[in-house]
Amino acid sequence: MPLVALAEEGNVLHVYDFRVKPGCGDEFIIAFNEFDYSDDNIMHQAAAQVKDGVLCRDTTDPDHFYLIGEWRSVEEHRAVLQEIQKRVKPGFFSFLPDEKWLPPTYATVVSSTSPEYLAKVNKHS
Repeated sequence: MPLVALAEEGNVLHVYDFRVKPGCGDEFIIAFNEFDYSDDNIMHQAAAQVKDGVLCRDTTDPDHFYLIGEWRSVEEHRAVLQEIQKRVKPGFFSFLPDEKWLPPTYATVVSSTSPEYLAKVNKHS
């Protein structure tokens, strides 16, 4: 499998830090996936979404998760997030201690593997 860059320089990653109610990690994953792959999740329809998000589980705490995705800008992500919040409360919120979605941390990608380096490495694999 060829090596690829995780994200593109200049884009923005959003990072959500979810701590779910004790013992609810497995149920959270199920509820998250039900919303994430539903028609109610308009994130997947947004042109500014570069790469679909991934839900990651902390290796030391089964009730701690991170949701990471790549977007063209913070403003475009926030606009879609606000639209979702007007429409529906995702079912996975019931597993969050305060049952609300806290804003993500945003990070600008300032260094990413260059296409030239990827081509060189992939040529030898």
